[in-house]
Amino acid sequence: MKYSFYNVVDPEFKAVNQLIINSLSSHVPLVEEIANYLIDAGGKRLRPLLVLLSSKALGYQRNEHIKLAAVIEFLHTAMLLHDDVVDDSLLRRGRKTVNAEWGNPASVLVGDFLHSRALEMMVDIGEMEVMQILSVATNTIAEGEVQQLTNIRNPNITELSYLEVIDRKTAKLFEASSHAGAVLALSLNEGVSGSKEDQEIARVQKASLKHFGQHLGMAFQLVDDALDYVGTTEQLGKNVGDDLAEGKVTLPLIVAMRTGKKNESRLIEDAILNADINKLDDVMEIVESTGGLDYTNQKAEQEIQKALSCLTHIPDSAYKTEMQNLATFSLQRNT
Repeated sequence: MKYSFYNVVDPEFKAVNQLIINSLSSHVPLVEEIANYLIDAGGKRLRPLLVLLSSKALGYQRNEHIKLAAVIEFLHTAMLLHDDVVDDSLLRRGRKTVNAEWGNPASVLVGDFLHSRALEMMVDIGEMEVMQILSVATNTIAEGEVQQLTNIRNPNITELSYLEVIDRKTAKLFEASSHAGAVLALSLNEGVSGSKEDQEIARVQKASLKHFGQHLGMAFQLVDDALDYVGTTEQLGKNVGDDLAEGKVTLPLIVAMRTGKKNESRLIEDAILNADINKLDDVMEIVESTGGLDYTNQKAEQEIQKALSCLTHIPDSAYKTEMQNLATFSLQRNT
């Protein structure tokens, strides 16, 4: 990886990748075939990276964070498989989606396989607080997906409703990654008599890394939604305008309808109601001219500033520095 935030945990990151490969073995050939296809597709694996950075930032020295990072990746991949079926997506990470290649039933069932494998590995880790964090996260993400589904082709969605959806369906797993990593690191002190000051420091550090992940995840999704109206298929690894084609109302569209002229707002409303990809060029121009992109990117920057402020309670280290770099990267990326 070319980014320094991977390099600082390079041995652990390689171990996570190997564990992912080892854990996807199955007696059913189709499961292994699809699993290998998913591995070959790559991806940034930012959520597992957050587990590694958060736990190491608090001095973790054991190996369970490797397993926890793999669990997070399995949960994320399972959700993507199910999302692609719901959205009828054909392209992800520059390749055909599993549902496009093998059909919806295989995509759903392999997603279920990944979920169940993640549960097995969570039990192996054996930390009740970690299991609680991840179980609440998966339930919240499912709620967010259902909420987003009910918002499809609804041009009247408010900014607040949009932010609630991305908090649940995207930011929650980022939050769970950094929070669970912190809990794992500090669990070694559980049951050990410490001063009230030490206990308060631990509480603050857990909360700080939890909120760091949440704000980072919010920013990540905001940037993603902006890129859908300025990026290219080659950059994004998915078709430009997928959100519009699916009738999803994201912040760039909300702002454009709120600030645009009547005819501009009406054009976007019609495109949303009909999921009309043929109007994509017009919509992109309006989103740009009305400040929809600038507003969305400004909101992302605000989230990153909040994320960085959370790290003031974390001891200085190379891992903390790279968490700061990761936050900055999330604003600058074009994929």
